[in-house]
Amino acid sequence: SEHQHVRYNPLRDDWVLVSAHRVKRPWQGQLEKPPPEDVPRWDPKNPLCPGATRANGEVNPKYEGTFVFPNDFPALQPDAPEPDDSDHPLFQAAPARGVCKVMCFHPWSDLTLPLMSLPEIRAVIDAWAELASELGASYPWVQIFENKGAMMGCSNPHPHCQVWASSFLPNEARLEDRTQRQHLSQHGVPMLLEYAEQEARRKERLVVENADWLVVVPYWATWPYQTLLLPRRHVRRLQDLSDSEKDSLASIMQRLLIKYDNLFEVSFPYSMGWHGAPTGPYLEEDCMHWQLHAHYYPPLLRSATVRKFMVGYEMLAQVQRDLTPEQAAERLRSLPEVHYK
Repeated sequence: SEHQHVRYNPLRDDWVLVSAHRVKRPWQGQLEKPPPEDVPRWDPKNPLCPGATRANGEVNPKYEGTFVFPNDFPALQPDAPEPDDSDHPLFQAAPARGVCKVMCFHPWSDLTLPLMSLPEIRAVIDAWAELASELGASYPWVQIFENKGAMMGCSNPHPHCQVWASSFLPNEARLEDRTQRQHLSQHGVPMLLEYAEQEARRKERLVVENADWLVVVPYWATWPYQTLLLPRRHVRRLQDLSDSEKDSLASIMQRLLIKYDNLFEVSFPYSMGWHGAPTGPYLEEDCMHWQLHAHYYPPLLRSATVRKFMVGYEMLAQVQRDLTPEQAAERLRSLPEVHYK
């Protein structure tokens, strides 16, 4: 906890430099603005609100639960043309097609997931599973992700996420596919199933747990209060969860996100996303090496205004963190599960 060392991340096949003493250094760098506390519950100028007009002129229905619609500015489109053939191996291009959707969690802009009720969170999980199944019927990868807070690039103050389905496996998916496949081949057990069992027994990086799930600050975490959400049984995809597992997932998500908000008494920014076995043509293949999991990557380090920057050494050498995962887990674990508001 006092001396620098490196830790191996078997999921990404890379290393992180842990320099716990650096968190004590004085900070005169950039200070972030805390998120606004006065977000209106409904704003006709907010394109995600019920009844609001979006950039393409479409008017949202006056929805009362979750609401899914095509992204008006998609990064992927289903009918993109083939790129030109390359005349040299150093200049390669490949087709990239897909669809991008936006999913609103709730009609109220002043709510976030930790402030929603368990039935409302469960409705979000159901919608995630439906989209994963629907888009996964034809696309190899369906990436569900939430950017929470302006600090993480969220462009509209409204509880929502995005879902991008692609005709290819993105870099992180290909990497996790390789490492998990190798682990199962070498050790005879899915990597993250074994890892969850180890963390449940050791408890030093455990944040919250219930009968079906556990949340840990992973041994190899890079972001200060990064967490990994894992099922206790072997589950390959979000759509494979039982009703009771979805209920307990809603509960553990709420508990984690309340702790996040309570850490600095602010609506805690993060980027999160689900990783599971590939879909589309991979539905017919053996994907037993895969274990469903969700990553949470929050940037805040010391307070609501001081963030961790991935620059310099992190960009040019390898990722580095300023407190140990054990210290981060202990702090999160000790926080109350009643929201500070």
